[in-house]
Amino acid sequence: MPLFKTIQEVSVEAVDYIRKRKDHTIDPLKTRWKKFNKVCCGGIEPNMIFTIAGGSGSGKSAFANTLSFDLIDLNPKQDIVVLSFSFEMLSYRNVGRAISNKMRKTTSELYSAEVDLSDEDFIQVKETVDEISEYPIYYVDTPMNVEKIEQTIKYFHENIAKNKWLIVILDHTLLVEGDSERGTIVDLQKMFIRIKKLKNTSIIQISQMNRNIEQPERLNNPSSHFPMRSDLAASDAIFQASDYVIAIHRPELLGLSIYGSRRLPVKNKIYLHFLKVRDAGEPCILEFDNELKYGNLIEYALDTEKEPKVVFKN
Repeated sequence: MPLFKTIQEVSVEAVDYIRKRKDHTIDPLKTRWKKFNKVCCGGIEPNMIFTIAGGSGSGKSAFANTLSFDLIDLNPKQDIVVLSFSFEMLSYRNVGRAISNKMRKTTSELYSAEVDLSDEDFIQVKETVDEISEYPIYYVDTPMNVEKIEQTIKYFHENIAKNKWLIVILDHTLLVEGDSERGTIVDLQKMFIRIKKLKNTSIIQISQMNRNIEQPERLNNPSSHFPMRSDLAASDAIFQASDYVIAIHRPELLGLSIYGSRRLPVKNKIYLHFLKVRDAGEPCILEFDNELKYGNLIEYALDTEKEPKVVFKN
């Protein structure tokens, strides 16, 4: 059987996809963030790789954790299974963040860090857990190599997620086992390119930003404040494989008083920098208010705007 397709065959596939988008046979998965959905051509699409990159404490894991629950909550007509490779954080901690988000209590409050949780709140915790325990989310805590990750994804696709939409979340790329960091990330990206072609499969991978953005020469030059492609670990491989590359950044952590040459506000702000946007428009910056204490980002909108604020790059 030939491995090639004629342009006529591919054209039929393109028209079929456009038709399915038109009649909503295929609907991107919505998130709670309207501007994020707009930039991503409607939301999380099938057969796409989304990379969320950030430095330590930027909120990248919280962002991905929120996505895993939102994609189920906000898309009730879709049959979804989430497979989360939680290599950085124990799974019960991710569930703790979900409880925090739904109960509007910080994890410090939930874990009785200063004051013991009340009996009434503990009852609510158990009620919330009963609710989220029904979610079709599966966790893998033990770090694996690329081959084992691929085997696990294929098993889920063919069995547990059969005829369903499989969302694969990897947190994060640097924790995948392998002989060398760069070689492992390159192999991981090649594997994800193969996996994303499986029917109804979307991949969200968390990656680390290096510390170049913390260099004094960049901190002192507003035109160099924003994350760049070179700020990502193994950036060439990740950029080539990804359909979307999104850098999540908290300039407040760098001690900045203004952010970038546009003098964007810093206090309690989080920015999503879309460094790569395949097929869906121009790279841009989304502004959020920081509510990470509840595992949340709040879309920011000016009073005079009907939609959340978005800054398009030059």
